[in-house]
Amino acid sequence: MATVGFVLGVLLFAVGIGASIGLHEIGHLVPAKRFGVRVPQYMIGFGKTLWSTRRGDTEYGVKAVPLGGYIRMIGMYPPPAGTGPDGAGPAAEPTGRFGQLAEEARKASQEELQPGDDNRVFYKLSVPKKLTIMLGGPVMNLVLATVMLALLVTVHGLPTIGKGALVSEVSACVLPTTAADTTTCPAGATPAPAAAAGLKAGDRLVSIAGRPVVSTEDVGTLIRPRAGQATPVVILRDGHELTLTVTPVRNVIGLVDAAGKPVLAADGKQKTTQAGFLGIMSGPVVGYATQPLTVVPGLIGSTLGAMASAIIHLPQGLGNVWTSTFDGQKRDPNGIQSVVGVGRVAGDVASGRVGNIMGMPVNSASDRGWFLVQILAMLNLMLFVFNMVPLMPFDGGQMAGALWEGVKRGWYRLQGRTGPAYVDVAKALPITYAVSVLLIAMTLLLVYADLVNPIKLGG
Repeated sequence: MATVGFVLGVLLFAVGIGASIGLHEIGHLVPAKRFGVRVPQYMIGFGKTLWSTRRGDTEYGVKAVPLGGYIRMIGMYPPPAGTGPDGAGPAAEPTGRFGQLAEEARKASQEELQPGDDNRVFYKLSVPKKLTIMLGGPVMNLVLATVMLALLVTVHGLPTIGKGALVSEVSACVLPTTAADTTTCPAGATPAPAAAAGLKAGDRLVSIAGRPVVSTEDVGTLIRPRAGQATPVVILRDGHELTLTVTPVRNVIGLVDAAGKPVLAADGKQKTTQAGFLGIMSGPVVGYATQPLTVVPGLIGSTLGAMASAIIHLPQGLGNVWTSTFDGQKRDPNGIQSVVGVGRVAGDVASGRVGNIMGMPVNSASDRGWFLVQILAMLNLMLFVFNMVPLMPFDGGQMAGALWEGVKRGWYRLQGRTGPAYVDVAKALPITYAVSVLLIAMTLLLVYADLVNPIKLGG
């Protein structure tokens, strides 16, 4: 069943990605057609066409590599110098390799034109119409994310910390908590008190020795003074309260402060003491509480800010991925992943192999389903942020060109000049190629890292 759940989770995630990409492109397609631009192709994916059908002027289809999508609009670039009825285009013939690339792209764009297409080209649109078309895709992703997050917070709820402490792990034997390996029991090791008493991962600690457990910090506070003393521990398991009797043993314990952080000596090592030891690891009790719609804008704003910061620090993040992957280090759980890594997480959650993600319980079928919704919402927000980057080939690159064209037209009006003031985005093709190469290299690195050294999010 776990394998079936994993495959189902990956498939649902893949369908969600495909739908997000498809709707992104519809966000471009609808206003483009509304403004009269001819759109020869609407495609999901890249590479060889697997299926297509034609409706009117447009071929709709699916390609072999499902890592994006596009619509192809005619007349993305102004015509070459000396061509076009309105005299649009550069004033001089290009020189140099980059100039020739731009000229070839302009000529290829003109070759797509058919009789009657003179006023159906993208470059002749007004600045507001160009911005509307290019914003349509990212805004569609933003709307999708908003709807999904609104459903998430109002129907399922956001994580909240409750009273008590949750047992996350039970040691099999007594070992110093400062030992390098606390998971392997040597022959003849003394069973840990918690395991001997029947405590299990997932139990919720209600009280210890008659005193309530309000937070996870209370566990150590109540257990450490009771070495050698039989101690009643009330737990909540499967909705029922049980009372177990445990006898903590004296063991080497690492000192922590009131905030639960290790107390370090001058040499940087954690200070230790002799105290009662139970043999468990505990964490906060996390549940879900529904929230009003008013929290959604703040949630989206903070998430977008975090994603924008991640893009700014992308070189550092990729460096960390490189180091951890090729030096055999553990990946940062907050680090970046490829779509393969996120799909793997979705599969692990759907299969039930992961009990919690970053402290959030995902034990029930409902929790798992809503976690997939959250993943897809985050994906759509990331698509929005990435496509707003003002560089080609992102949508933001075309938007930047349109805004600059608006500035040029305003300057022309001030000078009393007439005629077109088109911005030749073909000149940005070298940047487009450079960014595309970097994106491919980044994708290959992240996919490789997610295959050989994936991020471990669950517990």
